[in-house]
Amino acid sequence: MAAEPEEELAHAEVLELFQEALARLVQDPLLCDLPPQVTAEEIGSQVALEYGQAMTVRVCKADGETMPVVVVQNASVLDLKKALRRHVQLRQARQGGVQHLSWKYIWRTYHLTYGGEKLADDRKKLREYGIRNRDEVSFIKKLRK
Repeated sequence: MAAEPEEELAHAEVLELFQEALARLVQDPLLCDLPPQVTAEEIGSQVALEYGQAMTVRVCKADGETMPVVVVQNASVLDLKKALRRHVQLRQARQGGVQHLSWKYIWRTYHLTYGGEKLADDRKKLREYGIRNRDEVSFIKKLRK
């Protein structure tokens, strides 16, 4: 018995099918807040938020801009920094802004604070600092020593 020949799709065709499926998925009321060019990671984060497995931390910059960053409930400071980096990279890619930022420079020049306390230990959990869902963390420039 001969196997049926498998239909082969070009990469572009598969990508188009995937984007169409994502567009249909984002029409769900749970996911309607997501941008049109959504990533699978963003969908996963939104679902985790809905089930209480993740939380949104609002990162406030000095210019007043607030960036909602999604992290898992037991996230560390390092997890928040990585999520912030990913958030900024996605936003830049969508807006066509600066393509490269030196995150080494950023973390040497700025730090995150919550309630006046520096989030200095990357291994420490956010909840150990008292950070909960929808809390605001500030992005503050370090003072020269």
